[in-house]
Amino acid sequence: MSAPDEQTQSGPRAVPGSVDVAVVGAGFSGMYLLHRLREMNLSAVVFEAGTDVGGTWYWNRYPGARVDVESLAYSFSFSEELEQEYEWEERYPTQPEILRYARHVADRFDLRRDIFFGTRVTAAAYDERDAAWLVRTDRGDAVTARFLVMATGCLSFSKLPEVPGLERFRGATFHTAHWPHEDVDFGGMRVGLIGTGSSGVQSIPVIAEQAADLTVFQRTPAYSLPARNRRLRPDEIADMKAGYRAFRKAQRESGFGVPVAPATKSALEVSDEERDTAFEAAWESGSLVNLLTAYTDLAVDLAANDTAKRFVHGKIRQIVKDPQTAEDLCPAYPFGTKRPCLDTDYYETYNRDNVHLVNLLRTPIVEITEKGVRTSAGEYAFDAIVYATGFDAMTGSLTNVDIRGRGGVSLKEAWSAGPRTYLGISSAGFPNMFMITGPGSPSVLSNMVVSIEQHVDWVADAIDHLDRHGLTTIEPEPQAQDAWVDHVNLVGGFTLYPKANSWYMGANVPGKPRVFMPYAGGVGEYRKKCDEVAARGYEGFSLSPDGPAQQRPADD
Repeated sequence: MSAPDEQTQSGPRAVPGSVDVAVVGAGFSGMYLLHRLREMNLSAVVFEAGTDVGGTWYWNRYPGARVDVESLAYSFSFSEELEQEYEWEERYPTQPEILRYARHVADRFDLRRDIFFGTRVTAAAYDERDAAWLVRTDRGDAVTARFLVMATGCLSFSKLPEVPGLERFRGATFHTAHWPHEDVDFGGMRVGLIGTGSSGVQSIPVIAEQAADLTVFQRTPAYSLPARNRRLRPDEIADMKAGYRAFRKAQRESGFGVPVAPATKSALEVSDEERDTAFEAAWESGSLVNLLTAYTDLAVDLAANDTAKRFVHGKIRQIVKDPQTAEDLCPAYPFGTKRPCLDTDYYETYNRDNVHLVNLLRTPIVEITEKGVRTSAGEYAFDAIVYATGFDAMTGSLTNVDIRGRGGVSLKEAWSAGPRTYLGISSAGFPNMFMITGPGSPSVLSNMVVSIEQHVDWVADAIDHLDRHGLTTIEPEPQAQDAWVDHVNLVGGFTLYPKANSWYMGANVPGKPRVFMPYAGGVGEYRKKCDEVAARGYEGFSLSPDGPAQQRPADD
C-alpha cells in the first residue's frame, strides 16, 4: 500500500479551530488514542510531521531496520478482530512490514480523516483564563483544545555527532532516522558509518554487503545478541491467535511487556556449568529478554552481571577473528545497562575484508572534512557518510516544541535539571497536558505497544472521568510529582542502569542533565500503581471545575 498523498490529506481540508483534544504524532500512540477518543464521542485532531502514519516506523527506513520484539507480541490488543485478521510474515518484522501494519490499522479504523499530515506542531500555550491549549503548527494553523496529548514517541528527535565540519563533506550523507524513501545503493562506494547503537548494529551488515569498503567509527560498543529471525510458521500463528487473551494478560503483568518465566535463582548460587548452559540457551533463543532475565540479580548485582558480561564477551571473541577488533567490540559497562541490540550477523561482519573498525576511544574524531572523517590518527576518505548517532531520547521530542504552561513557563525550563513528571503521564504546571510513555514511566524498558495501550487507556479514562464529573482540569500536585520522581530515582538506583553513560541517562547529548529517565520497576507493577491512582479519584492530581486547584471529588 502506498502512502497517502500529503495534499489530499491536509491541503483541501480546513484544520478545525477548536476541538476537545489535540494530539501530536500519528505513530502507534496517536492512532490508538484517536480511536479511543472517537469511541468517547470527543472531537480530536492529530498533527503528524510525516506524510503517513507509523511514527518511528515511518521515519526509520535505514537498511536492516527491524523491531526487537516479536511481531505477534508487538501488536495492538484493543481489537480482537484486528488480532485475528492480520497476518504477520516474520518473527522480527522489517520496517516495511511494520509500516504496512500501521497503515492497515489506519485503514481499518478510518483514522486518516482526522490526521493532518506534513504538519509539525511548533508551539502550544496554556490559557489559564479559558483553561484551554492553543496549539500552533508550521503551516500557520492555530487550534484551541481542552486537552493536549504529546504522542511524539521516545526516540523521535534525532541528533548528529558533536564534531565540527558536518557541512563540509562533499559526498552523500545519510542519517538513519531520516533515511530516503527510495532505495540507496552503496555499490562500489567507500562508506564511513558513525555510531554503533541499534541502528548501526542493524545497518552495518547490510551496508557491508553493498559497499566496496565500510569503515565503522565506534565510540561505545553495544551488546548485541543474534535475532535468529525467520518466517513465521502457520502453526505458531494459529496457536498465538487461539491464546491471545491469556497472552495479553501475561504481557500486561510482566516486567518488560514480554511474558517470561520468572527467574528463581541468583547467578552466583549456581555452578559455572549450569549458568553457562542457561546463558547459552538464552543466546540461542533469539530474544533479548531471556538473557536479561535468566537470573534474579543480573540487573542489580555487579558480580552477578559480570557473569553475563563475560559470557557475551566470550561469544564476541569466538566470532570475531581479529583479536584487537574483538576486544574493541567488547563493552566495558554492565550487560543490559544500555539497551542491548538484536542483530543478524553483526559480529560476523567484522570478519569481512572490506569492513574496518575504528575505536574512537583511542583515536577520537577531530572533524568532518571535505573528503571524509579526520581522527587524531589521520584522515579517512569516503564517498558517503552514514550517521547512526541516535536521538535526544525521551525528552527531545517534548522540549523541542515550545510548550508553555501556567505563567508562560516553558516545559524546557521546568525540566532544566531533568524531566519531572507524575507517573510519566503529566507534569505539574501543565494542566490538561498528557504524555504517552513519557519519562518516569517504563517506556523504553518495555514492549512499547503494551506501554502505549496502557497509557492511552489511562489518559482516555481520565478525560472521561473529568467529563462525567463536570470537571475542567487535571494537573499533578507538586508534592505527588516530587514523590514519584524520588521513587523513580530510588528504583533506578537499586539497579545497575545508572552505571552506564547511556541515552537512558541522557548521556549521549552534551549538556543534558544526567538523570535515569525510565521507570525500572516493571510494566506490571507500574500498571498497578496507575490503576490505584485512578481508583482513588486520581490521587496526586488536582482536579478542578474551573481551573484553580480544588479538592478532588469523591471516588466514583
